[in-house]
Amino acid sequence: NIDADTAEIIAGEFGHKVKRVADSDYDVEFKKEIDKKEDLVDRAPVVTIMGHVDHGKTTLLDAFRSSNIVSKEHGGITQHIGAYRVKTKSKKFITFIDTPGHEAFTAMRARGSKVTDIVVLVVAADDGVKETTIEAINHAKAADVPIIVCINKIDLNESNPQNVKNQLMEYEILSEEMGGKNLFVEVSAKSKTNLDKLVEAILLQAEILNLKANPSKKAAGIIVESKILQGKGSTATVLIQEGSLKVGDFFVAGPSYGKVRAMNDDLGKKITEAKPAVPVEIIGITGVPIAGDYFKVVENETKGKEIANYRLHKSKIKQTEPLTKESLEKQLSDKSNEKIKELGLILKSDVQGSSAVSVHCRILRQVRCTGL
Repeated sequence: NIDADTAEIIAGEFGHKVKRVADSDYDVEFKKEIDKKEDLVDRAPVVTIMGHVDHGKTTLLDAFRSSNIVSKEHGGITQHIGAYRVKTKSKKFITFIDTPGHEAFTAMRARGSKVTDIVVLVVAADDGVKETTIEAINHAKAADVPIIVCINKIDLNESNPQNVKNQLMEYEILSEEMGGKNLFVEVSAKSKTNLDKLVEAILLQAEILNLKANPSKKAAGIIVESKILQGKGSTATVLIQEGSLKVGDFFVAGPSYGKVRAMNDDLGKKITEAKPAVPVEIIGITGVPIAGDYFKVVENETKGKEIANYRLHKSKIKQTEPLTKESLEKQLSDKSNEKIKELGLILKSDVQGSSAVSVHCRILRQVRCTGL
């Protein structure tokens, strides 16, 4: 490695002109403008639904949307994060993020909690608090967001809502009637019982948070999920957090960039503009961004390409570790470990987030997976 001054001298001797850049020139996420109070308007709350597998998270969202999300997922278990917008009877909007509930998808659920305002913790009244429920509580507390407890499946004969409340006390989740600060709602997503009460609890919590955003500036948000579709190329679900995104805008998202060629809402309807707290699917990306990447509209395509290339180069440098005597010995030691069997795999997933989680999995914990 050589310092920047030496590199500039060497490049000059070969007839090249050097342009020095600083990290701050490309870290667009840190260049956030301070909004004027008069530019801020109320926005919809972003709610993440969390809980144990099969406790009814997707069914609950399905009941809100009156659609059929569950049948689209493999085995009825949500495989990747989906963002959806629901209009309430009071003409207000709520944006829901449905995170995977299976234990193998802990990392994806953690990403979901970073973009949310409120967490709805779904616990089955007949099953109680499980390991994944506790993980969800920890994610919500780490993100410092309020938790609304939704006790589901109260229509079953085996349901015991009081037992759920007692179990949650161990994790400092207390209802207001018990001297706590968490809102509790008992529902049946299957029979759509008390869903209006859950909506009221969400809107009440949102009112307390006083959520506002400036829709008049360039859009910024978070990549919720990305995938490659036949005939469309790379697509991404973006949750707009501030500003307004329009068709034709140039943007950068992590090491990817592009121009919004087309934009659909969560129902698949084509739209030309998306305001804060609105999830949209966009087409026109060069590369496949990672779920959780910061999304930002830039001046032009050249600027977007420069930022994306810089980030890609920076990530490659970070990933490339020098081969030392110690690291070489460790690699040889791992190879000589006869107890671990090696299995080469090629994984194909419908979205980027699912494959990202699979990389961290180990089959039966006794097999080293290579070629992922």
